[in-house]
Amino acid sequence: MIDLTKKPYHLTEKEIAYIESKRAEMSLAEKIGQLFFVIGQDENMVDIPAFIQKYQPGGMMYRPDHAEKISRELKNAQAASKTPLFTSANLESGGNGIVTEGTWVGMPLQMAATDDPESARTLGEIAGYEAHQVGVNMAFAPIVDIDLNFRNPITNTRTFGSDPARVLKMAAAQIEGFKEQQVIPVIKHFPGDGVDERDQHLLASVNSLTADEWMASYGEIYRTLIEADISSVMVGHIMQPAWERKLSPEITDQEMRPASSSKRLIDQLLRGILGFNGLVITDATPMIGYNSILPREQLLPETINAGVDMILFNKNIDEDYAIIHQAVQNGQLSMERLDEAVTRILGTKLAQGLMTADDKPARIQVPAEPQLKTEAHTKKAAEIAKKSVTLVKDRDQLLPLTPEKYPRVRLYVLGDSDEGGFKEGGQVTGIFETRLKEMGFEVSLFDTSRLDFHEIFEEGVADLKEKFDLAFYVANIETASNQTTARLDWIQLMAANAPWFMRSIPTVFVSTANPYHLFDIPHVSTFINAYTGNQASIEAVLRKMTGKEAFEGISPVDPFCGDFTTKL
Repeated sequence: MIDLTKKPYHLTEKEIAYIESKRAEMSLAEKIGQLFFVIGQDENMVDIPAFIQKYQPGGMMYRPDHAEKISRELKNAQAASKTPLFTSANLESGGNGIVTEGTWVGMPLQMAATDDPESARTLGEIAGYEAHQVGVNMAFAPIVDIDLNFRNPITNTRTFGSDPARVLKMAAAQIEGFKEQQVIPVIKHFPGDGVDERDQHLLASVNSLTADEWMASYGEIYRTLIEADISSVMVGHIMQPAWERKLSPEITDQEMRPASSSKRLIDQLLRGILGFNGLVITDATPMIGYNSILPREQLLPETINAGVDMILFNKNIDEDYAIIHQAVQNGQLSMERLDEAVTRILGTKLAQGLMTADDKPARIQVPAEPQLKTEAHTKKAAEIAKKSVTLVKDRDQLLPLTPEKYPRVRLYVLGDSDEGGFKEGGQVTGIFETRLKEMGFEVSLFDTSRLDFHEIFEEGVADLKEKFDLAFYVANIETASNQTTARLDWIQLMAANAPWFMRSIPTVFVSTANPYHLFDIPHVSTFINAYTGNQASIEAVLRKMTGKEAFEGISPVDPFCGDFTTKL
């Protein structure tokens, strides 16, 4: 059984006795319920207290909604639960991860571009504060993946970059910010995303580093944070073949598993070699990267047997609960292993202040009414944006841009769509158009829905020069789950919105959501990375490109993508 006196629990004998007593009092159904981290329920569709009483889950994760509503839903859920719930959200880039009125501080890569851990700590502090105000006690963050492959469609700006040392220092600072606000950080996605160019939402992706390479990068990050007492780790549907082979030299390719169901990667590598004694949670189990490995009725019990303590989300919740119940009944999942998982869950809840071993109030107390302080937090986001926006190149010295030099601006916006997986949702077209006009530029927006076929097929450089003096491109193509690329995608008809004229007409390119677009437009003269499509970053870009403020950002990745043509 687990030693709860050791990190990350540090429990007293009295507290351990309380955990053991509480576990012993639980029915089999209650123990099984604790294994599941379910999706947050909408009060308009579900009787939340009845749901909690029926399923008795160990945790709930919510997507963003209005603060008042989220607060009420979580209070009702906690009041109906016999055991305090983990209540979580994706707080990767701000309080907007849980409440629609919350502050979008900025993507992790933007924090890294300031090269100042204080930015990451501020991110954790703001996200944690706003989440705590509505009753969230756990963050599925920080992301400690390393963005080693610029083609990866899901890591990208969600990471702190490609340098393991910077990732570690930024993640540690974000963790501090969360803890200050009584929010439990969960580092993810073990054994590490960012090597493959595919998305684990759609398949089991592969971390293909050698065992030594992995230990010197991802392994060092996890080892350091484990030693620093991190309480919880989320495992991804990501394979690490080198370590599986190192731990079991006789293993066949067919026997390999993503970490979320691999006993070698969890029990032997994470727990044994790296010494993690805390709570292990899967990434979302509706992902194809999870379900494509084995039949679900076999996979769920094997996941718990591999060393996982909690299963994130369900397909059919009744079916999933029945699978685990049947696995216990037929011996596929032992009571000893079930009790071990429940002990870690309860131990984490006690150690992190969600409950106490006596009648005293829990250390974490939820405010009666949410007070978000968004105005003050927005100012802090602006300070981060000021320090992060990065000038990648300005070959022809087009900057600064002024209405005197370039009175007529043709504005092209790429992306800016909510289609695809879960996105932050920043829409930039209207902000850029309005602010450029306010600065004195005459702006014409390229309308992709009403193409000028004469211009596309018959007009040359002189014709375009009669219409505009500067082509201003903005790409707001966010990384998101369940999309296979985050590349520039021009209009198929003659690439109608592409800057074929860039050597003849001054052309500036700003990316608000992906630092790697130079790979697809290598010969553009001027390229700026903003990392985040929030208001603060847009305002910072406009100030800097018009010469009102210096560029301060330092790129945390290689924006040239290792391609010599991007530097020309």
